[in-house]
Amino acid sequence: MSETTSPSPSPSPSPTATPAPALTPREVFETLLSGITAGEWERLASLYAEDAVVDIPFALPAPVRLRGRAEIAAHFDAALGGPISFSAHDIVVHETTDPKVIVAEWNYRGRVTATGSAVDVANIQRLRVRDGLIVSTRDFHNHAALAASAA
Repeated sequence: MSETTSPSPSPSPSPTATPAPALTPREVFETLLSGITAGEWERLASLYAEDAVVDIPFALPAPVRLRGRAEIAAHFDAALGGPISFSAHDIVVHETTDPKVIVAEWNYRGRVTATGSAVDVANIQRLRVRDGLIVSTRDFHNHAALAASAA
């Protein structure tokens, strides 16, 4: 007597997990600003692409250009435990005709932790995001106010 086996049923296709949609430029900016004001410097570099470029043309004593996530992480690491705590106010985000680009304006109200002195810092940032990561920023911060508060 011959024995027959029925073919095993084909496995049903497993449902593919749909990746979460990438953050919008506005959401990335809000996450960045939230991390800065919370003093969560160590997590901020993860918001940047590996090949990101950050230009800070009014940095003192000279303009700064950070290239790549490693340099950006080192920049944020230098701020860790810094002498000023910030809160953000008067936040305005401008959408542009390029859906990957926003321009944000805001003010920091800060307190120098050692002295309790207050500092107000005006900021503008042009931010370009690709696939939920920052690929470039051009940051205009009032570095003179920051330098004066640290003196």
